[in-house]
Amino acid sequence: MTFLGMPTGGGNLTGAPFPKAARESLGNAQLRRNLAKATTTIRAKRANVVGELPDWAELRAAGAAIKDEVLANLDEHLVRFEEALTSRGTQVHWARDADEANRIITGLVKATGTREVIKVKSMATVEIGLNEALADVGVHAVETDLAELIVQLGKDRSSHILVPAIHRNRSEIREVFRREMPGVDPDLTDDPGALAEAARKHLRQKFLTVDVAISGANFGVAETGSLVVVESEGNGRMCLTLPRTLISVVGIEKLVPRWQDLEVFLQLLPRSSTGERMNPYTSVWTGPTEGQTSHVVLVDNGRTATLADPDGRAALRCIRCSACLNSCPVYERTGGHAYGSTYPGPIGAVLSPQLTGVDKNPTLPFASSLCGVCYDVCPVAIDIPSMLVHLRARVTEAKPTTPESTAMRVLAWAMSDARRWRRLVRLGKFGRVASRHVPLPGWSTARDLPQPPKETFRDWWESR
Repeated sequence: MTFLGMPTGGGNLTGAPFPKAARESLGNAQLRRNLAKATTTIRAKRANVVGELPDWAELRAAGAAIKDEVLANLDEHLVRFEEALTSRGTQVHWARDADEANRIITGLVKATGTREVIKVKSMATVEIGLNEALADVGVHAVETDLAELIVQLGKDRSSHILVPAIHRNRSEIREVFRREMPGVDPDLTDDPGALAEAARKHLRQKFLTVDVAISGANFGVAETGSLVVVESEGNGRMCLTLPRTLISVVGIEKLVPRWQDLEVFLQLLPRSSTGERMNPYTSVWTGPTEGQTSHVVLVDNGRTATLADPDGRAALRCIRCSACLNSCPVYERTGGHAYGSTYPGPIGAVLSPQLTGVDKNPTLPFASSLCGVCYDVCPVAIDIPSMLVHLRARVTEAKPTTPESTAMRVLAWAMSDARRWRRLVRLGKFGRVASRHVPLPGWSTARDLPQPPKETFRDWWESR
C-alpha cells in the first residue's frame, strides 16, 4: 500500500534563495538574450502544432484524468507494474529517498566491475545527484543527450527541463567542445551540423565500448511493465540495446495504467515540449534484450509526501514537457539556475517545495507573477497559480511568530466579534482616537456603537 507523507526528498532540489540568485541572473545580458531567443522560438512552434488539433482541449482533459487515476490508485498501479516487470525478467528496487536510490544504483554498477557508464537523459538521476554519487565510488558517467553532454563538458548545471543547455549559444558550445572534448578538431566551427557531428563521433565510441547504461523513463505502463523514452537524437536506442546491464531510474508517479493511455500522452508531450507533431524516437522496452541484465529503481524522494497534500498533489501529473518554462515571463528573464533545483520554472516552483518540504524551499512559491499562462499551456491542466498561492500560505504559516504577526492575529480575533471589538476600541486613548478618525460604516464614533443582536458578527455586519 502507499504510505502518504513519507520522508521528504533530498538531492539537487534546493539552492540559494530565489531573490538572490535571480538578481545575479538578471545582471547577465547574454543569458537573457539566449533565453529570449530560444523560448520565443519554442512558443511559436508549440502554438502552431497545438492549433492544428480540434480536440486539444479534450486531449488535455484526458491526460489530466489519466494522471489523476494513477495518483488516486498509486499503490495498486505500482504493485501491478512491479509484477509485470518481474515476470519479464527485470529486477525491481524501491528507494525511499535520494540517498537510498544512490546506494542501490552505485551498488549495482560496482558489482559489474565497470568504471564508466553511459546515460540516457534522466531528470530523476539529476534530481538524486547520481553522477556525483557515482564519482564518489570511482565511476564516470557519460551523458549521451547532446544538451546534457554540453552541460557536463562545460562543468555546468542544467537550466531547463527539456533543453538543459538553453542558456548557452552555439559559439559558447563550440568553445566548450574545443576545450573539453577529447580529439575534437581544433578548427571546429559553431555550425550546428558541425557541433552535432563532433558530439556523434565522441559518443559513438562510448556506445560501442561501455557495458552499463542508466536510463530514465518518460512513462511506465503498469499493465505491461513497459518503459518508454522519447527523445530526438537516437542516443536512447543505443543506450537501451547495446550495454549488457541496463538500470532504469523512474519516479513512482511516471506510471500510466494501460498501454492505450500512451495514445494520449504521445500526442500531448511532443507538441507541448518541442513543438513537433511527434517526437523523432520513441523507444519502448518490456524486459531486457537477449543477454542483458535489467534493473528498475522506483524512486519516491518526497513524492508520497506531495501526494498527501490534496491541494498540491496535482503537481505529480507533470509529464516534464517544459511548456510552462517556455511561457513564463519570470523564467525567461532569470533562467533555470536561479531556482536552485533540478526542476526550474513554474512547475519547479510548486514541485520542488513539496518534494523537500516548504521549509527547505521557502522562496520558490514566490518566484512567479501569477499571470496564469503556465496553467493555460500545461498539457495536463495543472493549476500552477492556485498551487503557488496555496504554498505561499504554507510558507507564511510555517514562519516563526513575530510581534507583527501576533498583533494581526489579535486584531483579527477582536474584529471577528462585535463585543470584542467594542471593548478593544474603548481601551485607552489610542482606541478612542482611532475610532474617531476611522469609524466603521454606519458608526459615527466608538461611543455610538450599537448593541449587536445575538447572531454572528458577520450576519449582523452584513445586515447593517
